[in-house]
Amino acid sequence: TVATFSNGMKRRLNIALGLLHEPKMLILDEPTVGVDPQSRNAIFESLDSLNQSGVTILYTTHYIEEAQRLCHRVAIMDQGKIIALDSPASLIRDLGKGIIRMEFNARIDDKLLNQIGQVGLVRDIDGDKRRFHLETDHTEQASGEILELMKTQEGLLKTLDISEPNLETVFIHLTGKNLRD
Repeated sequence: TVATFSNGMKRRLNIALGLLHEPKMLILDEPTVGVDPQSRNAIFESLDSLNQSGVTILYTTHYIEEAQRLCHRVAIMDQGKIIALDSPASLIRDLGKGIIRMEFNARIDDKLLNQIGQVGLVRDIDGDKRRFHLETDHTEQASGEILELMKTQEGLLKTLDISEPNLETVFIHLTGKNLRD
């Protein structure tokens, strides 16, 4: 019986039932919630095949990496309104900002913080000024400039991590909040 099916099997069955009448459009509301990685990949492969055969898929998800992977066009919504609509690649390119995350072994002074602020937009400074991130259009150049600044601050920089923009970065930039907020 269906009651004994795994979540992945139930999700795939729901999709199969939705396809029985050979629709031109398939509407899926978070089809991978509670699904194991193997079932998730099987769903992705099925959706890709359906889309290539001409079926339009309206896909809602809180998993932004899924939208980036599967969708040709993405609508980002905030408080019930569409605030961006384009291909994932275009949305990412338009943002153009990479993130440099920094953590220090001690509190940094305002002078050094201002110098780092000349390199890019300083965001999310924690209360003790030991962790924050920097948004910049040129992560490679900016990280080099930061490392040059750190030469005079021996042992102060604990970690420096560079992230190129992705669809989640775009979402956070446009809405000002993480998905869970």
